[in-house]
Amino acid sequence: MNYETFASVYDTIMDDSLYEKWEEFTLKHLPQTTMEVLELACGTGDLALLLADKFQVSGLDLSEEMLAMADRKAQEADVSLNLIAGDMRDLKDIGHYDAVTCYSDSLCYLANAQDVQQTFDEVFQVLKEEGTFIFDVHSIYQVEEGFKDYSFHDQTEDFAFLWDSYPGDAPYSVEHYLTFFVKEGEEDLFLRKDELHQERTYPLPEYLRLLENAGFTRVEVFGDFTEDAPQEDTARWFFVAHKE
Repeated sequence: MNYETFASVYDTIMDDSLYEKWEEFTLKHLPQTTMEVLELACGTGDLALLLADKFQVSGLDLSEEMLAMADRKAQEADVSLNLIAGDMRDLKDIGHYDAVTCYSDSLCYLANAQDVQQTFDEVFQVLKEEGTFIFDVHSIYQVEEGFKDYSFHDQTEDFAFLWDSYPGDAPYSVEHYLTFFVKEGEEDLFLRKDELHQERTYPLPEYLRLLENAGFTRVEVFGDFTEDAPQEDTARWFFVAHKE
């Protein structure tokens, strides 16, 4: 997946209020003894920067472009972040942590259940005893109904952005077609770039089974940033898995 263009406009199109919600949810579910946190798929670093006010934070992402933006933000804010270019399916030799987070439905970008299982296995290994793993994914309702006929368009003086979503070929999957028109140089010339982002989710019991396979024996599930159990029309499922 090519995030080069996506990274350049990511902050503009992202709903900033979500980072504060993710931070609030994280703080509610982490023990007071938590010191070191690993954020998987940290993107441009907004949540990592918020968490760094309270923890020692490491951020991992596949995209070096996103990590470069995260590093720039950290330097401007005079905040220490340990940024790692890597794949969440392979967390060997990156240390051990009291908590691991993975938000913004990042796990849904994995191609299949085997990749999700491998990621859960890797997270279990890097967690310290009594560690906590918190993540969110799209619900089946969101994939089948929330993204149905979804279309979002935005523009500024420097770029135009088109996002259209369609059902994917695999069960409970969706394909996001992104088109960017990005201003090049000082002249009024715009370069078009297209990207395809594919996401996939699974029934809630399947996530619980994969977590159990990895070694997590106590898992809590919530809906849409709340402390409530998921409902039929919940858009995001939140999991809090404990290594006991």
